This record gives sequence, C-alpha cells and structure tokens, in this order.
Amino acid sequence: MADNFQKICLQETVGGKIISLQTGTIAKQAGGSATAHLGETVTLSAATAAATPRTTDFVPLTSEYRERTYAAGRIPGGFFKRETRPREKEILSSRLVDRPIRPLFPKSWRYETMIHTIVLSSDLQNDADVLAINSASAALMLSDIPFNGPVAAVRIARINGQIVLFPTFEERDSAEMELVVAGKKGALLMVEGSASEVPEDDFIQALEAAAAAIDKLCDLQIRLAAASEAAGRKIVKREIPKIERPAAVVEFVSQKAREPIIQVLRAKHPTKESFSDAIDAVHEGLAKELSAITDEASPLFGGQAHCAAIVDDVLQKESRRLTLEEGLRPDGRKFDEIRPISIQLSVLPRLHGSVIFTRGQTQSLVCATLGTPGDMQIMDELEGEYKERFLLHYNFPGFSVGEVKPERGPGRREIGHGALARRSLAILLPAEEQFAYTIRLVSEIMESNGSSSMASVCGGSLALFDAGVPMKAPCAGIAMGLVLEGEKYAILTDIAGVEDHNGDLDFKVAGTAKGITGFQMDMKVEGLKISILKEALEQARRGRLFILDKMTAAIAEPRKELSPFAPRLMRLQIPVDKIGALIGPGGKNIRRMIETYGVEIDVEDDGSVFIAGVEADGCAQAQAEVEALTKEAEVGQIYKGRVVSIKEFGAFVEIFPGREGLLHISQIDVKRVARVEDALKEGDEVDVKVLEIDNDGKIRLSRKAVLAPGSEGDSPRPPRREGPGDRHRHREGGRRR
Repeated sequence: MADNFQKICLQETVGGKIISLQTGTIAKQAGGSATAHLGETVTLSAATAAATPRTTDFVPLTSEYRERTYAAGRIPGGFFKRETRPREKEILSSRLVDRPIRPLFPKSWRYETMIHTIVLSSDLQNDADVLAINSASAALMLSDIPFNGPVAAVRIARINGQIVLFPTFEERDSAEMELVVAGKKGALLMVEGSASEVPEDDFIQALEAAAAAIDKLCDLQIRLAAASEAAGRKIVKREIPKIERPAAVVEFVSQKAREPIIQVLRAKHPTKESFSDAIDAVHEGLAKELSAITDEASPLFGGQAHCAAIVDDVLQKESRRLTLEEGLRPDGRKFDEIRPISIQLSVLPRLHGSVIFTRGQTQSLVCATLGTPGDMQIMDELEGEYKERFLLHYNFPGFSVGEVKPERGPGRREIGHGALARRSLAILLPAEEQFAYTIRLVSEIMESNGSSSMASVCGGSLALFDAGVPMKAPCAGIAMGLVLEGEKYAILTDIAGVEDHNGDLDFKVAGTAKGITGFQMDMKVEGLKISILKEALEQARRGRLFILDKMTAAIAEPRKELSPFAPRLMRLQIPVDKIGALIGPGGKNIRRMIETYGVEIDVEDDGSVFIAGVEADGCAQAQAEVEALTKEAEVGQIYKGRVVSIKEFGAFVEIFPGREGLLHISQIDVKRVARVEDALKEGDEVDVKVLEIDNDGKIRLSRKAVLAPGSEGDSPRPPRREGPGDRHRHREGGRRR
C-alpha cells in the first residue's frame, strides 16, 4: 500500500444501527485489509494470496477467525495466559466467513489464499461474527485477489413479533427466531440459524428484510473500494488463470464418455457403490485406451492425466440435463421422494437412550446420556464464562464412506454439523426447572450418502424420547438440493451424495410439525432468488412431515420412566446463607453424604442443590439430610430432637443437624422437675415445640407444650440454687426482679 494512502472511513445505517468500514490505517502490507465497526465492537480482516500457484484441483482458500480476550478487557483463563487452540465459537465463525465467500472465487483459482479476521474490540453487546463477513469481503474488494463480490451479512431476529437487525446479546436471548443471512446484491448466498417452531412464511419475511439490508452494505463496500482508489491506491486484480486441457483430449473423452454415462444415470442405481463402480468403469476404460497411445506426436498422448476431470465434467453436465429435461435422479426417485427410513430404538442396553436412524444409505447411531448439573460444559467465551447443559457431538469416521482415515479429533466439518443439529433440537428441550439433567447426545455416523447432519437431528430427537426427556415435540430434519440453469430449475428432496456434488444448493431444514427450529443454506453458485427458496421451503415442509410420521410411529412420546442406569436427580432449594452449613468445614458434610449414600451432590450459588444417584433410596436419604441440615426452625412447630448436652438449668436439644435449642428445666414436664438428670439424659429423643426464636437466632423449646398443649405458659417456676447475692437480698427484704 502506498505510503500516502490515507484513512478512509464510510458508514451506513441499517435497521437503526450504524455499520462502519475503515481502511488505510493498519495491516497495510496485507493484500487488502479493512475494519468493520458496530457500536464498540471492531473486527479486522486481512486478505492475502500467495505469489505462486499450487498444484491442486480445488480453490485453496482458508478463513481464520480469532477472538483476542483483550478485546473484552479479559486475560485468558487456565494455566497458559495466552490464546491457543481456537474455541468452538471461533471455528464456527471461521466457517461462517468462508461459506458465502468461497462460491465467488474463480473455479480455476489455485493461489493459496488466507482471510484472517481478528476481533480487536468487543463491547459485549454486539457479536463480532457477522461483522467479520463484512470486513472479510471488504478486504477482498481492496485486494488484488479476483473475487466476484462484494458479500454482506446481517444477523436478523424476530422479537415479540418484530424484526430486529443486528440484535444485541440481550435481545437475542428473547428472540423467537435468529438468522445470519449473507448474500450479494439481489441474491442470497448463505442462511443459518434457529427458531422456536416458526412458520415458513415468517421465515421468508425475515429473509426479505435481510436482503434489503445486504444490498445497502454491499453498496457501502463498493463505495469504500472507490474511495480507496481515489485516495491513491490502485486496485488491480490478478488475471484469472485458465484450466488448460488439450482440446483433442477433451473432445475424445467427452464423446466416448457421454453415452455410457447417460446409461449409468438412467439405470437407477440403488446404492452409492454401484453408481460409483459404474462411473469408475467408464473412466478406467477411457484412461486405459489413452494410456495405450505411445506416439508423442499424437494430440491424445498423455491424455489419461486429464481423463478423470473430463469424465466428472460430463457426469455433472449430463446429470443436471437429465434432471431438468427428463425429471431423472440417479437413483430413480421422484423429485419429492424420500429414501426408505428404518428406526431401531433402545439398541444398546446400558445406555440411557439410543437409536439407529437409517435413511437410504445414511445411518446415524445416536446415544443419549443424562448427567448431573456438575457435568455441564463450562464455556469460556470472549463475552465471559457460562455453563452449557445440552451437548451434541457429531463424529464422522472414515469407514462411514469406505475410507481409511485415522481419528484426529473433530474437524471443522464435524463441529459445524454438530452445531446445526444441536441448535435444531435445543429449542425443544424442557426448561431446567422441569428437567435439571445435563444432556449429551453423540451422533456416530455409520454410513453416509447424503445429509448425515439431518439424520443426526432425527436420530437425536428419537434418542431423547427413548431416554425419557420430556421434549416439547419430535423434530425431524431434511436436506434439499437444487439444479439451476438459467430460468429452469428443479428442487430435490432428500439429496444423495452425487446430487449434492453436482447440484447448486445445500439446503437443510429441521423442525416440528408446527414450524422450523433449525436452518442452514449454502449456495454453490452466485446467489438464489427468494421466490425459489420459498418453493423449496414448502417442499421441505412436506418432506419433514413425512419423516415425522415415521418417527411418531416408532415412538409417539417420551418414555415415562428413565433408564434404570440413568441417575435419579432431585432438585432442592435452600437459603443462600445455609450453603456453608450444608457444605461444612472444608466440605466435610458434603463428602460424608456422598460417601455414605453413594450419590453426587452439586450446590449452585443461588442455593439450588442437585442430588443424583442410581439408587433411589440413597437419593432419598441424602435429600432428607440436606433438608435437615438447611431447614429453618418455625415457631409453633413440633420437632423430634436429640438431647446433646445437659446443664443445671435445662438441656440443649438438636432438632435437626447443627441446629440446637434450649429446653429449660421448667419446660421439660408438666410436673415439677428438680434436676434435669431426673427426666433426661444425653442421647434421649424427645418431641419438642419451638416457643420462640430471638433476634440472635437462639431457639427456646418446650416438651411440656407437647405433653399438655397450652400448659407451657402457666407452669410454676422451677427451683434454683441461691448464691451469695441472693442471701443478701433476702436479708434486706428485697425481691429479685
């Protein structure tokens, strides 16, 4: 960037919020850089491409999103006081930036490209993830990287029936629907979010409002690029490289492959393997034929190196043509037909809930585990720590697609798919006050041929029902596809892997019979009209209802009883000032109860006490002791107490653990008691009534009131020993008052 390049700052008002874009201040050695501002939240994006291309068959684009804790005035927790591995929020935000931008790169772009976004400031009110999409696109617009942008993004929510753009964290807590929408001018590229069973029409209304805001933010980026050039920096885009394939080889392979591929597509292959084997046979036959050409002067010499790519191009072209012109799908289904579904419940006996959900060749084993509040995941985010009670983990082992792949922990794809399934189900869970368990679902993908994330939604809902979690309603998910050529298009329900590969849209909708709960859409072409999306939503709704009928036939409602292997969980509420008494010095009381009754006990700062154990009797005994340790004495109530010490003026009686009261000698019996020891001894159990609790918390008890109700106030005074002072008063004729 030229030394004389000055700071440029432009802004736009969207939904009553001011969004600013700025360049020319920092990161000037990057290919392009810009900051985006909303309130006091600031993201910096820098876009840079390598000088030389890579040898690869895909666009080598990487998006990295990082949150620095200094942005919120915090120091990282843990042993190492610096940021290390990305948190799940950062991984999901990296995907959020990548997905709408990637389709706008030239298919032939082979230069390693990095879009790096750093959150520089957070006002703890406005989320930085959506800002990052805008700053990343602005950085690309200012760089030399070919990019068919700009792209803009908004977060949109419906709160109390009203549409709100760029809602704050507090507003999002009460939202009925929340979406992140990204797109170009006039076309959407990405949508994702969750909703509380929102009807499709409300969803479309939100998208239309988002599209208008996106147009304004795209114009803002165009103005920023123009102002940048006017300020002294010329933006010269690199030439788009061409994929060079010998014309003779392209013609030879295309002509020879076309008819065999059409026959494969018409054959209605029932499995992914049979389809792949048939296509591989076409490729291998042509590659062998080209390999036999040894004349270096031949225009076909060495053509086998290009054979696979050309066969794939022919497959994509003919598959799309047959779909649009003849209504054919590779497996012979109708456009709105869903593959066969099978459901097996309670497949693993020791688990709290389990199900195998199979749709076609996609299969998910979902396992549900119920835990205590102490099992909640502590989430350390930029905005601060909080606890998460619902976890959904998605695993995609290599064998699910017939590959050899060692496990190296979850990647971006696994985390993204798990997050989609989680937010689709989370809105339907019972409130913590109703069902205090920590809930973990694990979706193990056993086979995959199209939309394993939606199989995880269906299997997850069934596993929760099997575990006895009182969900509001069953939830199903379905993946939709699109083939779009000019004005002609076909919307496909329940897409298989080859349709995903050859199509223009990956569109997933989850929800109940009432409405949508989760949504994700990614375009592979440059934009989608809302009218087509509206039609796709209605077709998806019909498919979702079909799947819900299958699920309801398998299990209509959550089981009434939990698994015998699930912990029994009790929730008590104690006064906050009794927490110390419950825990005991150094945790003595808690540890003793855990060991004695074989339970787990968790105490929250608000006085919530959770007791969990497999044995119901142990839980009940622990509950009784917790109540006893924290119970408040009430005037007029009768308690069974134990004599813990005897004095000459009365006895101290423990009415519940750690809480004693004075039973005066005059209140021991209806008849006169000369010595306490004549009526009581240590260890005796006696029924006593609470007469009074003074301001210091001292308790006065009466046994006489239990033996003869009403007599506690008119009994004669008990005898007492006289001291020297008393004898002096008698001599003077005085009376001790």
